[in-house]
Amino acid sequence: MSDKLFFISLGCDKNRVDSEVMLGLAAGAGYELTQDEAEADYIIVNTCCFIGDAKEESINTLLEMAQYKESGRLKGLIAAGCLAERYKEEILKEMPEVDAVIGTASYPKIISVIRELEKGNKGSILADPQDTVPEVTGRILTTGGYYAYLKIAEGCDKHCTYCIIPKVRGSYRSVPMETLIAEAAGMAVRGVTELILIAQETTLYGVDLYGKKMLPELLRRLAEISGIKWIRLQYCYPEEITEELIEEIRTNPKVCHYLDIPIQHASDRILKKMGRRTTLADIKEIIARLREQIPDIALRTTFISGFPTETGEDHEILMDFVGETEFDRLGVFAYSREEDTPAAEMDGQIPEEVKEARRDEVMELQQEIAFERAEAKIGKEYDVIVEGSLPDEGVYVCRTYMDAPDVDGYLFMRSDISYMSGDFTRARVTGAREYDLVGEDMCRQEEF
Repeated sequence: MSDKLFFISLGCDKNRVDSEVMLGLAAGAGYELTQDEAEADYIIVNTCCFIGDAKEESINTLLEMAQYKESGRLKGLIAAGCLAERYKEEILKEMPEVDAVIGTASYPKIISVIRELEKGNKGSILADPQDTVPEVTGRILTTGGYYAYLKIAEGCDKHCTYCIIPKVRGSYRSVPMETLIAEAAGMAVRGVTELILIAQETTLYGVDLYGKKMLPELLRRLAEISGIKWIRLQYCYPEEITEELIEEIRTNPKVCHYLDIPIQHASDRILKKMGRRTTLADIKEIIARLREQIPDIALRTTFISGFPTETGEDHEILMDFVGETEFDRLGVFAYSREEDTPAAEMDGQIPEEVKEARRDEVMELQQEIAFERAEAKIGKEYDVIVEGSLPDEGVYVCRTYMDAPDVDGYLFMRSDISYMSGDFTRARVTGAREYDLVGEDMCRQEEF
């Protein structure tokens, strides 16, 4: 009987892709995958350390999983991912419950790590140099099979002063285009209809390999794949958005008119201290161009409240910008002081309660904006992808092009037609409930 493996993936969707690769390798090596941690012979926790809360969650999850050793069933606990990369030695020293550590560039070697544990070789660290792109083979998708994340690059070269990612993920390395096309085509054959392109920064795709930004070309190539209906872009830094990219989004029928643009602040002084490469004027200009050329584009962004030295005036600049711009989707994080980052050593650290109060104030403003924008959609029609159903209510849970999985809202659609997850139809919005929409199916039975 083969050993059973249980995986937990924490943090971002880039981590999810790494976990899916490890799942595929484990299944290919003959291990049985289980969804019950109590049955597992080996547990792998793919950790995150982007902010303090993520570190705490990763540590608590490792300790929680370690309790299964008490039953005598669990043979090994493995820490993978960003926390494991950043605190390799500390984890093995301070957490004897962890039997092995595997870094962010080494996850394709998960089977080798398990084999070492099977031999009794505990306390090992596997952390390869972060100068290559790990090979992706045999991913097991964990997203339901109708949408999937396509990680187009590893690492980051931006070195924002608050961010630890370049130290745990390495420099920016694009995945070769032919590799991505083959991976996406394989997922389409397996039923994937929506591709979500992710990286620490998608807009710089190809610069390291081809000497120029190749994201528009990649979008064109991906759109040629039969079966793919939606292509969604995330993590597009504003200063790297080109006219060619805007034109590709505007004219390519498969590319969603949706853009995730991490902006982080609106005060020029704070943006400079963050190491960002834009000014408020730059940001306003790119947003104006996007909305002029793609009038129905949905814009998502994130901000950081309470960055070191942020004054009340800086906060008001941000509030004014949010109020004027009226983003479709917006998230705010209270600044997290991460060791080994320049911002952690800055004078003028903001008290926690002030950071959180400012975060809440921005979110309250955005809530009003989001509710108004949702109500303005009543009477409009949208193509939607079916995510699931509420069978007792005769309602399907759907997403429009404006909604990325897990982070944005839903459209709850009434329909007498039987749909499967991943099906597309068209819905008319009949109501709004805070961040979500309510609608009715516009497709007739005979049409479907």
